[in-house]
Amino acid sequence: MAPRAVVIGPPGAGKTTIGQLLAKRLGVAFRDTDDDIVRTAGRPIADIFANDGEPVFRAMEEEAVATALREHDGVLALGGGSVLSDRTRERLAGHPVVFLSVGLSEGAKRVGLSTARPLLAGVNPRATFKALLEARLPIYRSAAAVEIATDHVGPDEVVDRVIAALSASSAPSS
Repeated sequence: MAPRAVVIGPPGAGKTTIGQLLAKRLGVAFRDTDDDIVRTAGRPIADIFANDGEPVFRAMEEEAVATALREHDGVLALGGGSVLSDRTRERLAGHPVVFLSVGLSEGAKRVGLSTARPLLAGVNPRATFKALLEARLPIYRSAAAVEIATDHVGPDEVVDRVIAALSASSAPSS
């Protein structure tokens, strides 16, 4: 069993929105590893970060991704930082990974730079978000089979582009 698509990207890229729409279009189930972590821990991710620290959360995230990759055959959305784990990137190899990219301005608008996102809380959330995007961009690209830009594009059009890109990337080469 393997996911039909694994959606990765930074906060605000639309992983959940696009993942749910993509799953609906493909006629498969949708699963989000952040939801799995919240269900397993019995508390919000922000609480895990605040009370246990980022390393504990990242370990939980790594396990949630490993489990979901084994169990789920639909569309799987990963948390924005999940690809920071070498083990997670190794596990993603060979899967149809879709990187949803978003620029700073659009991403900042979408996430609202709220404290519900623990890595963006602080004195200057916009600068933090910019640094996060810059640091993670090469990691997202290295883990993905396809990249789809989501700036100024509606969710339905993004899903059309994802389906086209996945079809093209899985087509036999001649």
